[in-house]
Amino acid sequence: RPLPDKHHGLLDKEMRYRQRYVDLIVNPESRDVFKVRTKVINFIRSYLNKKNFMEVETPMLQVIPGGAAARPFVTHHNALDLDMYLRIAPELYLKRLVVGGFERVYEINRSFRNEGLSTRHNPEFTMLEFYQAYSNYTDLMNMTEDMLRGLITSVLGSLSVISTSKNREGEIIKEKEYDFSKPFGRMSVFESILRFNPDIDAQKLSQETAARSIASDLGIPLKDTWGLGKIQIEIFEKTVEHLLDNPTFITEYPTEVSPLARRSDNNSFVTDRFEFFVGGKEIANGFSELNDAEDQASRFSQQVAEKDAGDEEAMHYDSDYIRALEYGLPPTAGEGIGIDRLVMLLTDSSSIRDVLLFPHMRSE
Repeated sequence: RPLPDKHHGLLDKEMRYRQRYVDLIVNPESRDVFKVRTKVINFIRSYLNKKNFMEVETPMLQVIPGGAAARPFVTHHNALDLDMYLRIAPELYLKRLVVGGFERVYEINRSFRNEGLSTRHNPEFTMLEFYQAYSNYTDLMNMTEDMLRGLITSVLGSLSVISTSKNREGEIIKEKEYDFSKPFGRMSVFESILRFNPDIDAQKLSQETAARSIASDLGIPLKDTWGLGKIQIEIFEKTVEHLLDNPTFITEYPTEVSPLARRSDNNSFVTDRFEFFVGGKEIANGFSELNDAEDQASRFSQQVAEKDAGDEEAMHYDSDYIRALEYGLPPTAGEGIGIDRLVMLLTDSSSIRDVLLFPHMRSE
């Protein structure tokens, strides 16, 4: 077949995604994106190996889809006559390995979530998850900061990441610079809401009825079953998240929305958890792991109640994971980093489809 002309070949994104082989022939910039992707994965693997982490593989097909709040893909194992799920996260299996004595483990692999398509979401995506015994979420924030600085320097040659907005003709109409040379920002969910919403009263944000009123005024739809923690997160996602341009850790996520994270010693309403943002997008999520079997069982039961009430993304009850915790999970911290979103950041890509060789598309 003849190749498309230059104008058509470079600007027809639909064709670029559906016929990546043509895109790679006619568009050297596209090839460069995937070279960066490989560099990112190689750097992370080397970084963790040097810190004595062991790379492992955990099941893609799972009897119970755990480790995240998401809707799974369902399949059936004919020989076992058993419904199974494509994994939504490897977390619970990786923590089982920590119970078994592997104190530093990681996995770079695919996870699957049966959810909508967007510029930031693909049903099949690549995650790094790593777990380190005898450490806490602060240790992982420090480690993440160090790893990302090294990665960005290695890939880009500087600690400045440029993000551009372009029109349909590909012309740059707006440019932002994200500075990774300075210490990353750190503030709690609660603090960030107040900082970016000076009109919100701290006392009202701390009370469920008043917080519901705040959310209503902001046009945020709420469910009657949601508590204060979930309401605060909805306010955060609506009013704060998209404004977090420079590298920032948001900490102290409410226990209500963190069923696998350890409660804070200072305030049981929140957990020792962080999410990392840059360019208004979440890149990483980590926390000190909940290793109290009774507390975890109680939180699983609450998740089941939410699932029964209609929340399709609520977690299942995993009795084998509870049994593993009963044998003893040492104080551990774990983190997940979205490789695709990280590559989007470093290649100034506006869509996750730009960094996936063969993204999922609707049928032609």
